[in-house]
Amino acid sequence: MTTKFPSAALVVLFLSACAAVPPKAPVAVAEPAAKPATPAKQDVAQPTPKQPVLPKQELSQQVLYEFLLAEVAGQRGDFNLATQAYVDLAKKTRDPRLAKRATEVAIFSRIPQQALEAATLWQELDPEAVQAKQSAAALLVNTGRLDEARPLLEKLIAAEGADAGTGFMQLSGLMARLSDKQAGLQLVQSLAAPYPQLAEAHFAIAQAAWNAEQRDLALAEAREAARLRPGWELPALLQAQMLQESSKPQALDALRGFLKDYPKSKEVRLTLARLLASERQFAEARDEFKRLLADFPSTPEAAMAIGLLSLQLNDLDSAETYLKQTLDLGLKDESTVRVYLGQVNEERKRFDEAARWYDSVGEGEQYLPAHIKVALMLGKQGKLDEARKQLQQLAVQNNQQRVLVIQAEAQLLRDAKDYKGAFELLTHGLEKLPNYPELLYDRAMMAEKIDRMDMMEQDLRRLIQLKPDNAHAYNALGYSLADRSDRLNEAFDLIEKALKLAPDEAFIMDSMGWVFYRMGNLPKALEYLNRAYTLRPDPEIAAHLGEVLWAQGKREDAEKTWQASLKDNPQNESLLSVMKKFKP
Repeated sequence: MTTKFPSAALVVLFLSACAAVPPKAPVAVAEPAAKPATPAKQDVAQPTPKQPVLPKQELSQQVLYEFLLAEVAGQRGDFNLATQAYVDLAKKTRDPRLAKRATEVAIFSRIPQQALEAATLWQELDPEAVQAKQSAAALLVNTGRLDEARPLLEKLIAAEGADAGTGFMQLSGLMARLSDKQAGLQLVQSLAAPYPQLAEAHFAIAQAAWNAEQRDLALAEAREAARLRPGWELPALLQAQMLQESSKPQALDALRGFLKDYPKSKEVRLTLARLLASERQFAEARDEFKRLLADFPSTPEAAMAIGLLSLQLNDLDSAETYLKQTLDLGLKDESTVRVYLGQVNEERKRFDEAARWYDSVGEGEQYLPAHIKVALMLGKQGKLDEARKQLQQLAVQNNQQRVLVIQAEAQLLRDAKDYKGAFELLTHGLEKLPNYPELLYDRAMMAEKIDRMDMMEQDLRRLIQLKPDNAHAYNALGYSLADRSDRLNEAFDLIEKALKLAPDEAFIMDSMGWVFYRMGNLPKALEYLNRAYTLRPDPEIAAHLGEVLWAQGKREDAEKTWQASLKDNPQNESLLSVMKKFKP
């Protein structure tokens, strides 16, 4: 994408203002709108802002040439030349408007030394320009010249008067870009020292301390900010963020405590709901989103979250109600909501209604996935030929979309237990689209199904070569070697690599448990399988966990595990197979 050079609204101003004798009422460059002042009594005269003194500057051919040179260079992308020309012109004319323009262009061009030179000149020529001080202070901080930045920052904060807190709130973004976080903390502490009763000053220290990894100081300062300004959300949110690192339960308690005193706090409740969801406490998360929606009924994101959490909890009635409410409230990403409504109806076996929702998805990112879902749904109803025909008629825009359609058709065949047909389809796809990781992985899985272990290993090793950070490729190869060969040490190394890449993935934990079982280490096998099943009570994991329990002599526990999983997955092949193996 081409970077657009900032427009020069100054051009007309410059050409009209430059003359042998300046106009009696010179036009000043417009500054950003200042904060409205408190209305003064009518009998008190309002002070007039001091205007910068404009130089007596003749519009010579040389000056005009340099000005146009700077603008044309910028428009053509030669930012170095544009910056140098503007800085030289500002020095030569000593016009504060040109010093401002030189500063803006140098900052845009990312030439900090010349930007600072121009900003320093701008301050000298227009001592009342707050923006000049702000620019110079930011540039000094960004270049690590904190001692020089301090007096400027002190003046800027003091100039805010009763609103000094605003200045401290602007410090955070400035300090975040500083590489020396300890020096940044010391600077903020020195700036905050004259304001011991200002909540924003303590909050600025808290943020700087957090960036400098001084956790205790950061937490203490955030708490002091909260004490000085009761009900302020930002310190509460910062405290929760800090506590999450050591104890998520403590972070949850802190957020709940704040909401007990300030129940209408939108951001704190939203943070609590999201943290509960990330901790898989879905029912409590949904309750918090419901409170949020009750307090702020025009929030489609809250309705969407309730709908998705209801879907996660298998409360399909509530999921449908809140997803429809999301549409009524006007969520921007309407297509995603329609896909989820299709999924809700598909779960209920209301296939016609589900198809209507999927078909209602218009052009965009969700169009192809939605119509693929229609085809897969037809496959579940046994309409395999119709499903394949629908997929083959889908218009695709690029190779990645072609891959998605091939994968979907292979899934139809796999679900119909036509493993050889799926293998051949994927092989044909790889002939046209070689080395696509998704196709390699899927064909490897089908190769295993038809006992082509050589092809499975070949595809997975090729995938690892193409994507060395693909945890699922290491895991699939490791599990297959552990389950169907005696190459257990090699299998262990592959699964260990997968676990390092994805330490919280339940299926990889399951594979590690299985390789320990095959090695005869039953305690370690049980440890990993229990963790995996707690994270994800999948029937495949249940089958493995039950087998290890049985091998340990815990036959009653094994049967309970299998029966509990079989209740929700009555047709699962792995469960039925392992139960037949031990209880023929």
